[in-house]
Amino acid sequence: MGLLGDELAFGRALTAPEYESVMALGHRKEYAPDTPLLTEGDRTGHVVIVLRGWVTVSHITDRGATRLILGLRGPGELLGEMAALDNHPRSATVRALGTVEATVIGGDAFRRFLATHPRVSGLVIRQLTFRLRSADQERSALASLTVLQRLASRLTELSRTAPTGPYAPSAPTSGAGTGSTGAVVHLAQDELAATVGATREAVAKALRLLRTQKVTGGRRCGPLSRGVRRPRPARHPAARGGPCCRPTGPRSRSAAGPAAPGR
Repeated sequence: MGLLGDELAFGRALTAPEYESVMALGHRKEYAPDTPLLTEGDRTGHVVIVLRGWVTVSHITDRGATRLILGLRGPGELLGEMAALDNHPRSATVRALGTVEATVIGGDAFRRFLATHPRVSGLVIRQLTFRLRSADQERSALASLTVLQRLASRLTELSRTAPTGPYAPSAPTSGAGTGSTGAVVHLAQDELAATVGATREAVAKALRLLRTQKVTGGRRCGPLSRGVRRPRPARHPAARGGPCCRPTGPRSRSAAGPAAPGR
């Protein structure tokens, strides 16, 4: 499973001249917390490059009232490229987690730039293929792992201390990329549930079990509260799908089925 992804962000993969040229195509815009940058179903064609802060990428399930968080995207990430390239409606909603600063580029200008810059076009293609592979892994996890196993894997991913993770302290970047990663991300428990395709109740039950196994420690587990910084790195076989990941009761059902990420 991969909420963050390990691929180098689009903005960080550009050379200094490429980065300046791409930024010159658009304008900077600041988004307040919980504001949508892109909305599922819209027929807009612009793209967004995150400069500061973090966003969620989510898809509304067939049940309508439930969403599945497909990814967390941070500084340097390119968003909205699918609709810009195929002129189809947006397939996901991108929403600000905290204050976000981004560059907004019109679809026509973005397509013209890609047509004359094959290396940058190749970076966009690489990003699309990487996210498709990640979507395949997520579908497999939703179909084959229990809520407890998916949650343990997600907590392990979110507890990264590397500066690429949303729970890591702000760190300056060098080269053509963007600035600091901004504030640490806080996920509420219902948002954490949406990242593993489960109900809030099922995740609360799984978290209680992880606490009894001393994998997480009360208020140290970041996603439980918006006021907590980050979860303790997993130190238990649960994070690797080991014996303690076997459910002690009936398997919790997922609240959402598989969904491929898109913009």
